[in-house]
Amino acid sequence: MLIIPGSGVLGNFGIDLFGLHYEMTKWSLLAKARGSKVLFVSVGGGRLPHPVSRWLIKSALALADYRSYRDTFSKQYLDSIGFDTSRDFVYPDLAFSLPGLESAEPDHTGSGRVIGVGLMDYYGTEYSPEHAERLYHRYLESVTPFVTWLLEHDYTVRLLIGDVAYDKRVRQDVITRVNQRAVYEPGRLISEPVGSVEQLLSQLATTDLVVATRFHNVLLALALNKPVVSISYDEKNDSLMTEVGLAEYCQSIRDIDVDKLVKQFIKLEENAAAIKSHIKHKVAEFRTALDAQYQAIFDER
Repeated sequence: MLIIPGSGVLGNFGIDLFGLHYEMTKWSLLAKARGSKVLFVSVGGGRLPHPVSRWLIKSALALADYRSYRDTFSKQYLDSIGFDTSRDFVYPDLAFSLPGLESAEPDHTGSGRVIGVGLMDYYGTEYSPEHAERLYHRYLESVTPFVTWLLEHDYTVRLLIGDVAYDKRVRQDVITRVNQRAVYEPGRLISEPVGSVEQLLSQLATTDLVVATRFHNVLLALALNKPVVSISYDEKNDSLMTEVGLAEYCQSIRDIDVDKLVKQFIKLEENAAAIKSHIKHKVAEFRTALDAQYQAIFDER
């Protein structure tokens, strides 16, 4: 049995043309040649502008004995490019079934609320280096004033990253720019190294609310029952936020409105208790659905 699990393997964000898509097709062919079953489990899709990518993805999926997608958008997009998904399923992202994901209340009595701000070294896709750099600096110019606003309004800010290989630059650039704009007490802007999912979860657990960009920063915050604003760089962010009933707390990374972001944050904080109750219920539903999927896959195979 070959299982291709989760993540955005059916999209093109951060994936070279003859990288992962080619490898998935190759290994699916080899598995079928050996008489093994092929399962795509809660995989995520995205737009595939290149015809070769579309052909590779559809070829790999056509070899599968079982297919499920982590959101309705992925399934519908594959339909739109000519792949028949009528016998396929939609289940939540596999990360919701990670062990130890429980509602986590922060322990910082008397120190004010801690706001997690998840960063991303965003350069867009399919752009020249010059255009990509402009997109990156536009993102910085939006995130920096928001972090500054939080500090000026007596919040403690914890900077979060979701990719150790790429996000160190943006974290340092935000710190440098905030220090040029704001005066704040020591310890109010927290930036600690992270080298594992467990460390990221520990950092998220210390927050009260989260404003994040990377998909799994948003997802893991929700899994820990944290109210979230998503600065979305892909449809997967919007799909997840819609699924948990938080669509109004989204913005596109391509056109961030800082004033609107502040208003979204204020509303999120005002309604945090009700939102947390709703998130907790939805996450429990996700875990139950994933347990059912695992049972169906492994009991029948």
